[in-house]
This record gives sequence, C-alpha cells and structure tokens, in this order.
Amino acid sequence: MADLTVVIVDDHSIFRSGLRHDLDREIDVVGEAADVAEAVAVIAARQPDVVLLDVHLPFGEGNRAEAEATGGEAVLRRAAPLSPDTRFLALSVSDAAEDVVRVIRAGARGYITKGASGSEVSRAVRTVADGDAVFSPRLAGFVIDAFGAAAGETAATDDELDRLSAREQEVMRLIARGYAYKEVAADLFISIKTVESHVSAVLRKLQLSSRHELTAWASARRLL
Repeated sequence: MADLTVVIVDDHSIFRSGLRHDLDREIDVVGEAADVAEAVAVIAARQPDVVLLDVHLPFGEGNRAEAEATGGEAVLRRAAPLSPDTRFLALSVSDAAEDVVRVIRAGARGYITKGASGSEVSRAVRTVADGDAVFSPRLAGFVIDAFGAAAGETAATDDELDRLSAREQEVMRLIARGYAYKEVAADLFISIKTVESHVSAVLRKLQLSSRHELTAWASARRLL
C-alpha cells in the first residue's frame, strides 16, 4: 500500500516533532507549518492526502485575521481550493463544542484531541483519507448543533431503530460517537470480529454506506 502523505500544522515545534515521530511508518510527513500563511503555502506546494490541523493558530506576519475566524478555519478556507483532493483533520487541545462545530462547518472531515496516541492519530488519518469522518469519543454529539434534526425529522426514528437488535443499537451509538472497534469491543465485552459483524448489519439495515453516514444519521435523530 502506498504511503499516505500528511502535513502537520501546529504552532508548537515540539508537538510537531513528537507527532511526526509517533505516526505509523506508512504515513509520510511531507511538510510542517506553524501559522496560517505557512500552512497555505505548504499545502498548496505539497498537495498532501491529509492535513493535521490545529484549530487555534497565529495568522503569520503580514496576514490579516479574518473576522470571527480561528486560524484553523482560515487555513481551511484558503488552502482547500488550492489542494482540492486534500482532506483536513482537526487536532486540538480544545474539546469545546464551539470549536468542534466551527471547524467542521469550515470543511474539516473530523476532530480529535491531542490526548490521542500516535496509533489513534494514525488510524484517524487513514479513516479521513478513506473519505469517512472521525471524532474523538464523545465529541461527535457536538455536530448536532450544526447538522441537527429539522422539525419532524425524527418521526420515523422508532421504526428505523426497530430494524436493529438491542446489541446492534448499542454498537451503533458507540461507533457513531467515534469509538474505534477495539474500544467498542472492550466497552461491550465482545470480540472485535463481533463488533465488525454488528456494524455491517447496522449499515445494511439502515441502508448506509459508511461510518460518516452513520454519525450523520444518528446525530440528526439525536441518538448520541
């Protein structure tokens, strides 16, 4: 399998160095940046598969901050059109609902906190590169404010849930919240293969095609 290319955007050089060291060998860090201006230039030049993006960044010398925008949002708005195949994964110390919602609205495909291990970040990079969304456990519910249910949208929820067994509903909620298969298995005292079987059944019964769609489905019905 070809290496995934990544750019790390964070204003702390020690964090960037540590993360570069902790990522899996199959993930190739092709650039780094410490502020918005540097990030846009590096992303445009390197065209990475994924950008690991801190939410709160300085804008850089000579750069005017966009009104009401964090540095991470500014990178997304400026760099995404210059590297259309790149996906963005927010990686921040903040777990505030406002930060999660704002950066997802701006176009990030996921949001994980800096408490994640190197292997967890590597797994999240692969998930985002494959086109799915990923969130640290319990952060997924924050997207409800941005992508929540419209009036009357939950009317058929009971009928939809009736398609799932009690165990499938448990698995569905944990997966939709961003838990890894291993974490679901440990939480429910079942094997990882059993979790995989339940997820396949849930996606089939709900006529969904990915974890990203499952998170959106569960968020819209306020099931998180």
